[in-house]
Amino acid sequence: MKYLLLGYTPADAWEASDTASDEALAAFAEYQRFEEELVANGELVSTEGLGHPAVSVTVRPGANGPVATDGPFAELKEVLASFAVIDVASQERAIDIVSRIVAVLGEPIEIRPVMGDDFTQV
Repeated sequence: MKYLLLGYTPADAWEASDTASDEALAAFAEYQRFEEELVANGELVSTEGLGHPAVSVTVRPGANGPVATDGPFAELKEVLASFAVIDVASQERAIDIVSRIVAVLGEPIEIRPVMGDDFTQV
C-alpha cells in the first residue's frame, strides 16, 4: 500500500538562516543514508523538498470563478516542507519508517494513505 509522508517544519525555521548548522547537516546525511536503504529495498517511490511558502500560490473558489492569490492559505506555526511516497506492506511498516525519520530530523511527519483501488477502505 502506498502512503504519502508529509514533513512539517516550524515556520520560523524558514526565516532563521540560509546556512544549515553542522548538526542539521549531520542529521540530513543520516536521513539520506536511510533513504538509500528504502530505495534499495524498493519501498521509496519518490521524495521532494518543497519551496518556501512565500512563493506558493493558493487557488480558491470565488464569486466569478477560481481566484489565485500569493502565499499559503493560512498563517501557520508549521509549514509543509517536504513529501515522500512510500510503497510498503502495512501501515505498521509506514510508522516504523517515519519513526526513524522523525528520530533523526526531529520534525513531525504525517502519514496519509494514497487512495487506490481500495480507496473505500479506511
